[in-house]
Amino acid sequence: MRSVDRTGLVSGTGLVVAALTATLIALIFPIWSYADRSGTGLDSLNTQTVPTRFGPLSGLDREFVTKVRLAGLWELPAGQQAEERGTTKAVRTAGAHLVEGHTFLDARVRDVAARLGLDLPNQPNAQQRGWLATLETAHGTDYDRKFANLLRRAHGKVFAVVAQVRANTRNSLVRDLADDANTTVLDHIKVLEATGYVDFDALARDAATAAPPLTASPAPPGPTDSPGTPVPVTPSAAYPLPPAASRARS
Repeated sequence: MRSVDRTGLVSGTGLVVAALTATLIALIFPIWSYADRSGTGLDSLNTQTVPTRFGPLSGLDREFVTKVRLAGLWELPAGQQAEERGTTKAVRTAGAHLVEGHTFLDARVRDVAARLGLDLPNQPNAQQRGWLATLETAHGTDYDRKFANLLRRAHGKVFAVVAQVRANTRNSLVRDLADDANTTVLDHIKVLEATGYVDFDALARDAATAAPPLTASPAPPGPTDSPGTPVPVTPSAAYPLPPAASRARS
């Protein structure tokens, strides 16, 4: 009677079990991978969205409202400065368009934020203060060039956000604000390009190497009181924000 090689038997059984386990994992993994689980874009949308009487308000909606306010807090004083320092009529005209447009948009965004119960910033962020500092120290043609390119680059980035919000928001107030922002930002892009100083090659390189957009949601709705008139911050000279526009919306 032959003896049985138990070591080989155990080894062979182990290989069979391992093969069956690998097969089972391969069958289960696709199902787990494509399941609607926590961490997907849809899950993030749902957790960052709050209800309002004007429709759901997403994290991107709140970020957009904040960005409109921030844009005015530095672009409006930059426009006032360009009206005074611009060495060409085209640069001074661009500055005037920035003042008019952001005066109007600031009144609009403060009204929207108050109706949605959102907090708004009252001074530019660190990067925007840096841009104002750059303009503050520039003079002559150098000022014209830096003004046109800094503002054109900033408006191009905002323009992309406006389009995304307008295409996807479910909130009627945000949708209307995006319409106004789209018209205003496009006007500013055109007058800045009309100065003749915009470096389009630099814009293309900047877009190609840009960091991914923000994904963190701003804070949820806050107080319902209307935010006060902003006080723009500049490195030296003060450029107070003019009174809110009172013209009727078309």
